Amino acid sequence: MAAAAKSNTNWFAIGISIAVVVVLVVLGGLVVFLNNQASSPGTAPSSAIVNEETGAISFGEGETEIDTYVDFMCPICGDFEDAYGGQLQEAAAADEITLNLHPISILDRYSQNTEFSTRAAASVYCVAAEAPEATLEYFNVLFENQPAENTPGLSDDELADFAAQVGAEGAADCIADGTYKRYITSQTNSHEIQGTPTVEIDGERIENSQIATRFAEILG
Repeated sequence: MAAAAKSNTNWFAIGISIAVVVVLVVLGGLVVFLNNQASSPGTAPSSAIVNEETGAISFGEGETEIDTYVDFMCPICGDFEDAYGGQLQEAAAADEITLNLHPISILDRYSQNTEFSTRAAASVYCVAAEAPEATLEYFNVLFENQPAENTPGLSDDELADFAAQVGAEGAADCIADGTYKRYITSQTNSHEIQGTPTVEIDGERIENSQIATRFAEILG
């Protein structure tokens, strides 16, 4: 009887050990999965005007390349677009330059926990994927309706309404789902954006104090 009891106790202990190991393996796999999800670059937009690797939304085919990195909550970015956006877009339309727009996000902290900067930037890629021809107009509409810092910003429904106004009503689900939010984060980090607007000319990042001079040389 004693031997049988001992045998039963051993099997019970073995069963418990196996169960513990299984739980630890599952937990370990879950941790790895969550870590991978957190560090994932996210879904890259598929569009004829988007470089999926660099995030550039490109217009024009000029020899000189101008890259601008903007946050739609950034008031200085709004000033930048007022001062130079029209000139840059006209030069791109005439193939005098290649204009690479980079919607990024560094100012979510100023939108009362709504992640407006990320959502707005991601919505531009939704439009680029759904209606490439409407992207530039949508980009401009976002700045024309730019919310002030320390406000909730625009809702997803409002972003979708603006997209519909420029002919990209099909982007609504993408905007609501936040399809490209993680992609925005990865692009912001990979380009090491510390402030906006950030400008590069032919791959060279230039100081804000030099923007006017350099643009005058290029745009006339």
